[in-house]
Amino acid sequence: MNKHIRIAHSPDSDDAFMFYALAENRIDARGYRFEHVLADIETLNQEARKGTYEITALSIHAFAHLADRYVLLPHGASMGDNYGPLVVAPRGSTLTANCLKGRRIAIPGAWTSAYLALRLYEPEFTAVMTPFDEISQGVLDGDVDAGVIIHEGQLTYEDEGLVKVMDLGEWWHAETEGLPLPLGGNAIRRDLGEAAIGELSKLLREAIQFSLDHRQEALRHAMQYARGMDEARADQFVGMYVNELTLDYGARGRAAVELFLRRGADAGLVPRVEITFAAE
Repeated sequence: MNKHIRIAHSPDSDDAFMFYALAENRIDARGYRFEHVLADIETLNQEARKGTYEITALSIHAFAHLADRYVLLPHGASMGDNYGPLVVAPRGSTLTANCLKGRRIAIPGAWTSAYLALRLYEPEFTAVMTPFDEISQGVLDGDVDAGVIIHEGQLTYEDEGLVKVMDLGEWWHAETEGLPLPLGGNAIRRDLGEAAIGELSKLLREAIQFSLDHRQEALRHAMQYARGMDEARADQFVGMYVNELTLDYGARGRAAVELFLRRGADAGLVPRVEITFAAE
């Protein structure tokens, strides 16, 4: 088979950390040639509709629409374990989590897990689709009542003059008696075939393990994507989204994915699909 494999992921410090070993040839690629394609998560979600990339990061929400074309890899997950995307408002706002009904809320994409999580919490709000890196300013400018921020904004929102209205990861954790909020995962195209999927799955797990075992050098690589965060804050952010749940979903992570998409289907927000993971 063609051993040129495109890996698409977000230009963020956590994804850069995760794929460091492949990007910098720190492990044996077993004859595969990897091309790294960087784009924001909602762009990747939409590209996955066309099956553009052999391996892609995508939102768990998006997987419900893509399960016929992609299978989830058993590692590479971004899970919010009692933390996650934040609903924010301008400093001084009196908006509370109980008052989101009917509000105009900026959302980082129609297929993002942040959007699905907020819909599960409050079905009746007006979603204003906004590029993730423009949401904070839109909230400050009064274009919307609130916004859902992802990525490093979860750590820097106070510096930007925003206040937290609610943490969707905290809500989900309480709602599900302790499950993490499944935000993103790595998926691989089914048409690569079982043998190649197994090889690539093992290779990507090895890459994640390498970064976890060589944290400082992987973090130095990731800093070029830290978008204004200092090393301490970038290290905190990486630790939030590249950890043992990233190395393997485990029973707890898989249960979270299944429940998240089942509740989405029950609410009529996503198709009802069988959750499938690639074998190693």
